Amino acid sequence: MSELKSGFIAIVGRPNVGKSTLLNRLIGEKISIVSRKAQTTRHRIMGILTRPDAQFVFVDTPGFQTKHTNALNRTMNRGVTQALADVDVVIFVVDADHFDAKDKAVIKLLPPDRPIILAVNKIDQVKDKTTLLPLLASLSEQYPFAAIVPVSAAKGSQIDELLDEARKHLPNDELLFAEDEITDRSERFLAAEYIREKLFRLVGDELPYSSTVEIDKFEIDGAMRRISATIVVDRQAHKGIIIGKGGETLKRIATEARQDMERLFDGKVFLEVFVKVKSGWADDERLLKSLGYE
Repeated sequence: MSELKSGFIAIVGRPNVGKSTLLNRLIGEKISIVSRKAQTTRHRIMGILTRPDAQFVFVDTPGFQTKHTNALNRTMNRGVTQALADVDVVIFVVDADHFDAKDKAVIKLLPPDRPIILAVNKIDQVKDKTTLLPLLASLSEQYPFAAIVPVSAAKGSQIDELLDEARKHLPNDELLFAEDEITDRSERFLAAEYIREKLFRLVGDELPYSSTVEIDKFEIDGAMRRISATIVVDRQAHKGIIIGKGGETLKRIATEARQDMERLFDGKVFLEVFVKVKSGWADDERLLKSLGYE
């Protein structure tokens, strides 16, 4: 039997390359929210995969922000640099169809004393597969990567190969978490994230960046979870957009979030969602801390 290995692996990259989709695929559960919009992930989230020969503790990070220097984005960037300092291995995710200056900016942050595995994501979207080999050769010149693995997080392609490469660089160790744990985050935190994901998916392009979610009540009553949440927005006009005509948008946000929670928690959820205005919340360090931003 192989020696047990366990360790921490940061998943980094510019916004919107599929880091959260990759994390969810690696551990086989949806713990990190996803949408097509950049900046969906705002917190460091750990996903834990335990196999007979290894325990992988993946740290999903926000996409590194090169503009919009408000307190929220400074906090997210701090999370990226802290994650890089604390891990055994780094998986650097790039888009198979798009490598540019933003990716190169992330390369400059990579710690020189850690093995860096390049995951070239979204290979399923490359129409002409003959371009893949030249692309991989070109990327290999950007940095002395420990390995380069083309993957599709959406389809699950080459995920085992990525895990095998990561395992090579983990220290020999005891389990860091219990075998049945899949994340370090609480159900309360995940409930807020599921509601925020629906905001990203169901309302306009600009609105989610000026909104967040507070959990006001989280009670477990037998197999039932009773949850009360508030969506916090920056402006009064945003409140109307989220509520929607006749309350329809807010009702859909709550219904879809509740359905996701019931799947993850494996039980019934009673969910109430409200909306309130807190002007300037994204640029208020103290308020950000009270909302759970580290």
